[in-house]
Amino acid sequence: MTPAVTTKIILAMLLWAACFPLITVGLPFSPHLTFAALRAFIAGTALLILARALRRPGPPRAFRVWAALIVVGLGATSLGFLGMFHAAEFITPGLATVIANTQPLMAALLAALWLGERVSGIAVIGLVVGFAGILLIATSKLFVVGGESYAIGFGFILLAALGVTLSNVAIKTIVNDVDAFMAMGLQLLIGSLPLAAAAFLYEDPFSVDWTITFVASLLVLALFGSGLVYWLWFSALASVDLTRANAFSFLVPVFGLFLGYLFFGERLSEVQLFGIFLIVLGIVVVNRGARTSERTPRDEIEGTVL
Repeated sequence: MTPAVTTKIILAMLLWAACFPLITVGLPFSPHLTFAALRAFIAGTALLILARALRRPGPPRAFRVWAALIVVGLGATSLGFLGMFHAAEFITPGLATVIANTQPLMAALLAALWLGERVSGIAVIGLVVGFAGILLIATSKLFVVGGESYAIGFGFILLAALGVTLSNVAIKTIVNDVDAFMAMGLQLLIGSLPLAAAAFLYEDPFSVDWTITFVASLLVLALFGSGLVYWLWFSALASVDLTRANAFSFLVPVFGLFLGYLFFGERLSEVQLFGIFLIVLGIVVVNRGARTSERTPRDEIEGTVL
């Protein structure tokens, strides 16, 4: 993995970690689904405008690519945003980012079954260690006063994690077939449609309070927490296998907890700090295992460097 790719992935993780705090800031001013739909629509539109301005290749023609983009849009944007925005009502921002990143384990399994990526024994150990760190942090809040609402938020976050997992595997199948700006712009617009439909059915989209705080949180979420982050992630997956790139997702809860501490007064207990240590250790072990893995026949065809 080159330093440029590593930088893209780490920046994407930092931006993802900032999403839950920004959602928490904006939610008092807008219904959940309306907020999510606006975020997706603005992000998708911005990427397509950039694609046009930079004279990038146009929309794909292959049915297979469009099918994958629909999976990405419904998974990462529709399910992912639905889970994130509803969970933010029940769980503090730092812990929300922690629970959301159970998805690397699910993605590693799907990548092995669907993409033919090899997961070495060392990489499996790293994933388990990283997941143990997330589980340790998450369960520290489950059995306390208010644990029932926490469990509801936990369920919404798992829904988001499932959507992101499916989308990551779908992205990996088309990274060499479509431009990054075009692909991520289209999937965001596709994903915004179910969110907008649900908003009109179950909410009053015209009840948004367009304060400076809300507009700022919406634009930062859309342009940086969605548009930029998806472009960075798609670009990175063009040159690195999904399991190895996804290992860096364990950085998101680390960033998230510290952002929660800085801006929302969330306190880090000894248990949470130990969980962070396990997460970082998991990243190191997974990347060591990925470097020692052999190339698969499919990797030879796609030119993916492990």
